[in-house]
Amino acid sequence: MADIALRFFKDMLVLSSPVAAALDRQGINTPRDQALTLLLEPETIEEAYRLEAVAGPQCFVLPTADLTPARLAKLSMDGKGAELAANALTAVAPFKPQHVLAEIGPCGLPLDPSSKASLVENRDQYARAAHLFDGCAVDALFLNGFTTADDLKCALMGVRKACDLPVFASVYVRADGMLASGRGTLVDAADVMAEFEAAVAGFATAAVPAEAAHLASSLRAHLAQHGTELCLLVSLEVGTRDAKQQGPTAENPYYAPDTMMAAAAALRAAGVQFLRAAGNATPAYTGVLAATVAGLDAPAEV
Repeated sequence: MADIALRFFKDMLVLSSPVAAALDRQGINTPRDQALTLLLEPETIEEAYRLEAVAGPQCFVLPTADLTPARLAKLSMDGKGAELAANALTAVAPFKPQHVLAEIGPCGLPLDPSSKASLVENRDQYARAAHLFDGCAVDALFLNGFTTADDLKCALMGVRKACDLPVFASVYVRADGMLASGRGTLVDAADVMAEFEAAVAGFATAAVPAEAAHLASSLRAHLAQHGTELCLLVSLEVGTRDAKQQGPTAENPYYAPDTMMAAAAALRAAGVQFLRAAGNATPAYTGVLAATVAGLDAPAEV
């Protein structure tokens, strides 16, 4: 694997879609069942990645969002983090991905931003998850699925305490720029990403392409205004797929894989380097993104 930092601001890159969606289509549809599959039947995870590999993403995202101790405990998998991490890496190894990103999701613990004890407890959740990848063939950590700036702050503090790998950070955001929780904005999250040295600032959204591009442009402008230059990542959330849907709707603008083509062009024009089809995306969505941006340089730095 190449050092992913060498490609920042160089060329357009696509992340693999969530393997959870592929497992769900096979009837493996609860977080615990998916974790059990990774633990006991990693070959099933490998098959899901086989289809993604054909689609051509440069970056494979490991199915390791649940590796904080609190989330492992909720899944009744205390102490299994190291094995889950190892199995995830084994599942992608046959495809020789250019880059591997280890996903870490919100730990789910209550957080009181005014309490030092609460902040430390949350921070250490992420540090312990990050340590599971010590010495592993991982290019970056991917803090994904966050809906508040406070949770993201703890996560960034935790992984920074544990390692010096590049960090991709992403929050769920609505079309109006508010975080999905309704507590804060994309700008608030961006300030946290910049302060705690994320390498890539990102967001996931189900907004239509024009709105997603506007969010990206606004994010880039805000960072530049404050003297910070970060690569940008956008994940486009695919809603419930219905064969009867014949066109984009506000609820699901990405109803078919070919909708990714125009979205990718708009996002690149807005300054985005990393793209991902998330939610209920299939490998076909990843394939359209990869084909659309193949050979293209990343947007120029501000």
